[in-house]
Amino acid sequence: MNKVEICGVNTSKLPLLTSQEKQELFIQIKQGDQEAREKFIKGNLRLVLSVIQKFTGRGENADDLFQVGCVGLIKAIDNFDITLNVQFSTYAVPMIIGEIRRYLRDNNMVRVSRSVRDLAYRALQAKEKLRKEKHREPTIHEIAQELKIPKEEIVMCLDAIQDPVSLQEPVFNDGSESIYVMDQVSDRKNTDEMWSDNINLAEAMKKLNEREKMIIQKRFFSGKTQMEVASEIGISQAQVSRLEKSAIGHIKKLYK
Repeated sequence: MNKVEICGVNTSKLPLLTSQEKQELFIQIKQGDQEAREKFIKGNLRLVLSVIQKFTGRGENADDLFQVGCVGLIKAIDNFDITLNVQFSTYAVPMIIGEIRRYLRDNNMVRVSRSVRDLAYRALQAKEKLRKEKHREPTIHEIAQELKIPKEEIVMCLDAIQDPVSLQEPVFNDGSESIYVMDQVSDRKNTDEMWSDNINLAEAMKKLNEREKMIIQKRFFSGKTQMEVASEIGISQAQVSRLEKSAIGHIKKLYK
């Protein structure tokens, strides 16, 4: 974010426009002057830079955010009404921020449907409204009542728009050792019962003949199809199928 050059633009040499210059250029832009439009865009790129500073720490590429911010700037220029008594920057900043937020939302590693996102933003708006009314943090039940939507849907949609957390994210540090998110996640796979099952399976596999053992290994541990196994060991798929069923039968008997 502290790069001097972004998207090939030397940010230290970006021009600044006076209020008078902006007003004159806007009149020319509305008359279809493309050169004036280009000059106005370049004269407001510092505005885009100031906005993308708000999005530091997200791991996003500064070049990408700058390009998206420029799209927001151009939309603001095309839609700005010069007859209103409003500074261009006052109108443009929310447009640029909105464009960047839309980009971050749509390019999130976890894809969330538009209907879920819309419901989540309605819930956030209702939450803010209730907070102002009640002067405290509203409950999920109160938000659900406000929107007349089941509270389970509110919880689901709010969870869906949360940024993913890395398992390597530290949650506590006592100065010498950190505790990470992964340390707080229970392991339902590697339980004592699962370890016992694995040992029993390994013992049962030892009782199979070499061909049966090879087929079970390739089929269920390497994820190969019967056709692939048949091709690799030089027998027909029908033979692989028979041997596979025989091996599974032997394992079931030994498992008991």
